[in-house]
Amino acid sequence: KRILVTGGTGLVGRAIEKVVADGEGRPDEEWIFVSSRDADLTSSSETKALFERHKPTHVIHLAAMVGGLFKNIRSNLDFWRTNIHINDNVLHSAHELGVQKVVSCLSTCIFPDKTTYPIDETMIHNGPPHSSNFGYSYAKRMIDVQNRGYSEQHGRRFTAVIPTNVFGPHDNFNIEDGHVLPGLIHKVYLAKQSSSALTVWGTGKPRRQFIYSLDLARLFLWVLREYDEVEPIILSVGEEDEVSIQEAAEAIAEAMEFRGELVFDTTKSDGQFKKTASNAKLRRYLPGFQFTPFRKAVKETCAWFNANYANARK
Repeated sequence: KRILVTGGTGLVGRAIEKVVADGEGRPDEEWIFVSSRDADLTSSSETKALFERHKPTHVIHLAAMVGGLFKNIRSNLDFWRTNIHINDNVLHSAHELGVQKVVSCLSTCIFPDKTTYPIDETMIHNGPPHSSNFGYSYAKRMIDVQNRGYSEQHGRRFTAVIPTNVFGPHDNFNIEDGHVLPGLIHKVYLAKQSSSALTVWGTGKPRRQFIYSLDLARLFLWVLREYDEVEPIILSVGEEDEVSIQEAAEAIAEAMEFRGELVFDTTKSDGQFKKTASNAKLRRYLPGFQFTPFRKAVKETCAWFNANYANARK
């Protein structure tokens, strides 16, 4: 197997690389991790050239234009166009080269805004996503549509996973454009340096299921090797492991030994209150899978951030 990982230097790509290097790889697997430096995946010719150069038999497709709530609100059209081009180029190049299997990465934000909870894999197309990030959400939904098309028309084994909020080493810790957890880690670091209060954007009440990137990486390997459905699968901790943004901020403060005050800036948007996802399908396949406890994963991520601050803060 020659496994090409697009977006290979991002949060999840680095986690897969580490898990493979730490003994989860197999002798019959060659892993190739590529980034935007290797090819511009919005260009069909560059994408095709990348595939012809590496001749993968399997693909894990992680590459995407991503960002936090406020970047999405500002740039919905850019998120739509960029991701539609990337996904179409990757899936079509994989098809043209006869790739045996593609596993793409979706996101829980693709689910309808108005829905019942918990959400599951059957509900993806049941209504519009939240208006704050409709461009990214619809582009990601279209991967599921394309996967079904390639399966029905060409018999391809293209599928997708839907992780909940991923965090871990090598995340985007940019305060303006990153996701909530890495942004909070950076904020706690700065608040500690300046002996000031920690300001959390929003009320702190929204709830999220966070999955540690190394846990997600192990699940990606299982999906690549064992999961044979075209329909996506949610990769998540259980509903009982959902935490509020306030609880997440408190866990980070504890891990970073921050003793200051927590202040909530309620003039800032909360985004979706919750998007509780069911991992019942995953549990049917892997009833015994052990997730890293949230506080332990937060502690390891904070330790990595502290040790790599010069690069991580960029």
